[in-house]
Amino acid sequence: MKAEYVNPFYQATINVFKLMLDLEVMRDTSRALQQMLGKQEVGVIIEVEGDLSGHILYRFPDTMILEMVKIMSGLEFDKIDSFVTSALAEVSNIISGNAVSSLFKQNYRCTIKPPRIVMEDKKPLCLDCPPGEPVLRLPLQTPIGKLEIDMALKENNRPVQ
Repeated sequence: MKAEYVNPFYQATINVFKLMLDLEVMRDTSRALQQMLGKQEVGVIIEVEGDLSGHILYRFPDTMILEMVKIMSGLEFDKIDSFVTSALAEVSNIISGNAVSSLFKQNYRCTIKPPRIVMEDKKPLCLDCPPGEPVLRLPLQTPIGKLEIDMALKENNRPVQ
């Protein structure tokens, strides 16, 4: 997967976490996978359409999610409920929206669909990915935990610029 697809999502994550949560984000080594497969308790799926198409899967451990919502709302939660998942979906949507805006500046015209929350109760999650396109897993570390962003994007035929 091209760095020009990945970097906007990484940079958007850094910016959103700094602005909304006052947290630094450090990147670990990315790796290619054959499919989106996750065992995190909660994930957020964003579908991308347009010049690029595919899925972005944000995966978070429960403890990190609860701490994120505490930072954002000032409220303590001891379990994942609809308020918590709504906040998580919004953060993921903002990251994706910012990334798509950056892609637009690189002449990629894309849109995103509303986020879908996936609560897999520790069962593997597998999404269909664009045929022939590997998934790139981007592991990120913050002071409150580790998140992973799985990206499966392919470039569609675009008019010559």
